[in-house]
Amino acid sequence: MINDHVDHRTVRSALELAVHAPSVHNSQPWRFVLGPRSVHLYADLARWLPATDADGRDLVLSCGILLHHLRIALAAAGIRASVHRIPNPDAPDHLAAVDLLPGPPADADLGLASAILRRRTDRRRYTDWEVPEGFARELAARAAEQGALLRSVSGARERSLVLTAIRDAAAEQEADTAYRTETAVWSGRVADDTGVPAGNLLRDAAGTGAGTARRFAQGLLEQPDSRTDDGAVLLVLGTASDDPLSQLRAGEAASAALLHATELGLATCPLSQPLEVTTTRITIRDAVLGGTLCPQLLLRVGWAPLGPQLKPTPRRPIAQTIERSRDR
Repeated sequence: MINDHVDHRTVRSALELAVHAPSVHNSQPWRFVLGPRSVHLYADLARWLPATDADGRDLVLSCGILLHHLRIALAAAGIRASVHRIPNPDAPDHLAAVDLLPGPPADADLGLASAILRRRTDRRRYTDWEVPEGFARELAARAAEQGALLRSVSGARERSLVLTAIRDAAAEQEADTAYRTETAVWSGRVADDTGVPAGNLLRDAAGTGAGTARRFAQGLLEQPDSRTDDGAVLLVLGTASDDPLSQLRAGEAASAALLHATELGLATCPLSQPLEVTTTRITIRDAVLGGTLCPQLLLRVGWAPLGPQLKPTPRRPIAQTIERSRDR
C-alpha cells in the first residue's frame, strides 16, 4: 500500500526525479499536493512568465512534460499510477490528479527513467550528421502514444517558412521591453536554482542553435565548431484542439519524444518562441500542419557537437514544491 513511511519516501524520490523535466526558461512552474494515495499536480501561477507566454500555453505544456516524467519515475519505482487530467474545471490550475495504486506497473521503462537525468537542452549548433529517418519515425510513434502528432519539417519550403517564423517571432518579442526584461531576469544566472544558467548558454547568443533557438543573455559556452552545416531536423508537435487538456497532452508527448531521443543518443532543444506569437503560430499551423492541427511545440533534434558534456540545469529543492493535503 502507499500508506507506510517507506512508500511515501519512494513517492518523494519519484518527484525528485520528475522535476528534472524541462520547462520554459527553466521556470519549473509546478507544485504538488500529496494525499495518502495521490499526487495532485498544480500549475504554479507565481512562476508564470506573462511577457513570454501571454496565453499560458508554455506553462501548461511544461507541466505536461513534468507529468509524463512523473509517470515514468513512479513506474520505475514500482508504483502504479492512474492519471485524471484537468480533474476540476472550477480550479483551472489543478492540472492532474495521480492516484497511486498497489501493485507493480506493467509498463515500467527503466531506460526512459535513466534518460531523465541524461537529457539536456542543447542550444549549440549540431554536427552535420543526418538523423536517420527511422529515428524520426520512432519519435513520432512515441508522441502518438501520448495523443499528439509529431511531424518532420522535411521540405525546403516548409523549413524556410519555419525559420522565417522563428526570426519574425523573435523580432516581435524583442521589440517589447517587458519581454526583454523578463528574459534577462530568467537567463544568464550563475548561482541560482531557477532560470537558464550561464553555463548552458553560448557566449555568441546570435549563433544559438544555428539561429533557431531563443536569444537569452550571454552565456559561458563556446561553440565547438560553427564551420559545418547544422544537420538538425525540425519537428512540429500538434494536437487536434488547443484547450488546456490538449496542451497538457502535448507536453506529455514532448516528454516521450525527448526522452526517447536521449535514449537514441540524440541532442534535443525544444523551441516554443514561434508559437508564442499569434501570427507566426498561424503560419506554422497553416504551412506545416495544413491547417488541420494546432501546433504546440517545435523540437530541434540532431547529433551534439564534440566537446564537453553540458552540465545539468539546476532545480529548486523539492520541499519548495510540495505540500500535504489537508485531508490526510
